[in-house]
Amino acid sequence: MTETIRALLAGHDDELPAIGGPDRDWLSYGALRALSADIARDLRGMGIAAGDRVAIVLPNGPEMATVFVTIAQAAVTAPLNPAYRTDEYAFYLDDLKARAIVLPDGYVGPALDAAGELGIAVIRLATDPARPAGWFALSCDTPPGAPAGAGEPEAGDVALILHTSGTTSRPKIVPLLQSNIAASAKNIGVSLALTPRDRCLNVMPLFHIHGLIAAVTASLAAGASIWCAPGFDALRFFGWMRDAEPTWYTAVPTMHQAILSRAGRNRDTIEAANLRFLRSSSASLPAQVMLTLAETFEAPVIEAYGMTEAAHQMASNPLPPRAQKPGSVGVAAGPLVRIADPQEDRLVGGAGEVVISGANVTPGYENNRQANEKSFFSAEDRRWFRTGDNGFFDDEGYLQLTGRLKEIINRGGEKISPLEVDGVLMDHPAIAQVVTFAMPHAKLGEEVAAAVVLREGEVADERGIRDFAATRMADFKVPRKVVILDEIPKGATGKLQRIGLAQKLGLVDSA
Repeated sequence: MTETIRALLAGHDDELPAIGGPDRDWLSYGALRALSADIARDLRGMGIAAGDRVAIVLPNGPEMATVFVTIAQAAVTAPLNPAYRTDEYAFYLDDLKARAIVLPDGYVGPALDAAGELGIAVIRLATDPARPAGWFALSCDTPPGAPAGAGEPEAGDVALILHTSGTTSRPKIVPLLQSNIAASAKNIGVSLALTPRDRCLNVMPLFHIHGLIAAVTASLAAGASIWCAPGFDALRFFGWMRDAEPTWYTAVPTMHQAILSRAGRNRDTIEAANLRFLRSSSASLPAQVMLTLAETFEAPVIEAYGMTEAAHQMASNPLPPRAQKPGSVGVAAGPLVRIADPQEDRLVGGAGEVVISGANVTPGYENNRQANEKSFFSAEDRRWFRTGDNGFFDDEGYLQLTGRLKEIINRGGEKISPLEVDGVLMDHPAIAQVVTFAMPHAKLGEEVAAAVVLREGEVADERGIRDFAATRMADFKVPRKVVILDEIPKGATGKLQRIGLAQKLGLVDSA
């Protein structure tokens, strides 16, 4: 079994295209392997050993993809969001115990300031527009130590470190092994039937597990190619599609919705694209959006279910001829997926907390015994990870999620799934986007609220939206407050954030 990132790249023809980007030649697999060897040698010369942690702060694009892939073959990678401020960088770099940080040539900003405060070695990345996409060279004025040995990371070594989002507490460190990433990349490739003929248009941020594993690593494991855009921009997406000629792309639901908003004026590009499928993950895809995407692009929409602790993918809607079910995240796609009692360490039938077990699952949070005791348990001779999601399997084995345990709204003892309310409001003809969330209430504890974005040219008011919802669901589920916005606040990866949204929008209980 392929158990390291280096092994994933082996065996593909040297001349096959691997990494592409705007206005650049393709970097071939042979060139990517040669670059990997050069970077490993350079890092060892700088004193970076296989177990050392290297933070990466780079803009999206082909270089970010190749930096991750090459450094992960020689050390431990820790990509960080380029939008962080100095104190955030200082926290993450210290928490990671980073040995060095990779920054672009000429970069002056908060990441450099934080590295200076902590005495972390700065490695500079230089690119050359005349070279193929993704090519880069590293230099370091102040190496972190004497030259390191030439040992390569093995299957059981950590390849990637990410933090959980940490909405209400300190973010947890998630170490992913070489074997975790290799297993997940293979799982994704199998579920999407990827071959060297496939090409992914990547618009996902590459400091996030979705882009790193589903777009980049899964493609490379299959000998396929990835065309890396410089981030997501709905205004430029269809131009990138013309240039890249992809067979698929992967995105979060808010990106898909932004793409749909411009689809009507880009019919020629869509008809010429000939996509094999579209993929959505990292948040629930409204059933209405899934159906509209499939109709617009005349291609199946593969909604997948992933999270950082699973090196991304856990379940996926299958390709045709099997059905892609709107509102479902599909069937188990790699790890074992079961339902457990939310409080007791046992597997159950029916509805409950989704749990997983498999080669792609992190061995555990770093230096956090309390979180590991809460998140992992043993049953039926296997170790299971609690996802924090509520769900159940339908009669055909498709997983239906009913919401995050922490996001379930408790209105005076009545439990309300935000996803259920989202689904009803998305049927309103004037609504383009919706996120349902909990709003504090003095007597009930929590009340239902929703933020919506209207379709271009459509008109609706709060009373009309609430009246519409009242015809479709019980009174206690109808949002007490509906806020109409031009744009719903999103997280760094484009996901809608339910927790804390009431505070962000300035909503207080008026009862």
